[in-house]
Amino acid sequence: MADALDRLRDRARSRRARIVLPETADPRTASARTLLESDRLCDVVWVDDPKRDPRLPDVARHLHERRKHKGLGEAEALRLAAEPVVFGAGLVALGHADAGVTGAAHATADVIRAGLFCLGTAPGIPLVSSMFLLVRGDEVLSYADCGVVPDPDPEQLGHIAWATALNHRRFTGEAPRVAFLSFSTHGSAEHAKVAKVRTAAARFRTAHPTVASDGELQFDAAYVPAVAQRKCKDSPLQGRANVFVFPDLDAGNLAYKITERLAGFRAYGPLLQGLAKPWLDLSRGCTAEDIAGVAVLASAMLE
Repeated sequence: MADALDRLRDRARSRRARIVLPETADPRTASARTLLESDRLCDVVWVDDPKRDPRLPDVARHLHERRKHKGLGEAEALRLAAEPVVFGAGLVALGHADAGVTGAAHATADVIRAGLFCLGTAPGIPLVSSMFLLVRGDEVLSYADCGVVPDPDPEQLGHIAWATALNHRRFTGEAPRVAFLSFSTHGSAEHAKVAKVRTAAARFRTAHPTVASDGELQFDAAYVPAVAQRKCKDSPLQGRANVFVFPDLDAGNLAYKITERLAGFRAYGPLLQGLAKPWLDLSRGCTAEDIAGVAVLASAMLE
């Protein structure tokens, strides 16, 4: 059976998206470019020096128009536009690239700032969050939020769940089955943290009734059919969730690392979501292969 990433690579080859890799001074990025181009996975948009690129004035004007209400002047917009990460986001915003992948040498906050300044949020999802795609052979799980929102409230959990559900379908072609996770299953415990998750799950069901979802659920009740039969036999997920929404960043970040290290899954992310166009972050410990893999995922997010 084909690995899930093999199928995504095949889709990327047929699409040949234009993907900007702004961190051209990083040798890992240069190696990733070679991998992507040799395998014909995308057309890499490569800019050695934004200050010498003829598109810099256009990016600066775009940035100024978007941020002048915040007091950004033209001279400061030009200075910001010359930063490689901001320039890359500007190329995506202006249609010179379809998507961008960066963060190997920049903090997540810098990547998000560039995305918000140049792209803004997607319609109906007024929150930037992140997800991880966990891949083990043909099995693919989506975890969120594991990298951006520290303590989401019920409304934010709903936005995170919806963005992740949409991306899970893009990546896998599967219908998303969303579990809102807690240390309680269907009232087995009472606490303010449980109430937050329960409220988020209820609001999500109302807002997205065609998406299979449930909560609050413990992980085993969401993932193991036999446990679900004992703990929550009326759950629409029946222990077969594929999208897992964690109650806070502590839980999500710990969970993806445990899943990666102990269960043998490959973790891709943090994949930023909620922006108007695909603009994806990387771990600063990433390899060239990781960068190429995230570029393949950026291509899938265009569908």
